[in-house]
Amino acid sequence: MANIKVDCVGETCPVPLVETRKALRKAEEGDIVEVIGTHPASKKEIPMAVKSLGLELIDTQEEGGVWRIRIRR
Repeated sequence: MANIKVDCVGETCPVPLVETRKALRKAEEGDIVEVIGTHPASKKEIPMAVKSLGLELIDTQEEGGVWRIRIRR
């Protein structure tokens, strides 16, 4: 269950990454941020950003061209 959902379906770079960063700044310690999108480059960029921020990437799933990334703050 995500505490914060970020819907970036149909958005292209850099919107998904920018919105993810905003959501992570708002999130409390231990919150789960779920990002949903369709842009292939963002699916690679967001996990890299999560790693550089030292946060936990819970999982990445993709179905029918729509990906979902869950991050623990």
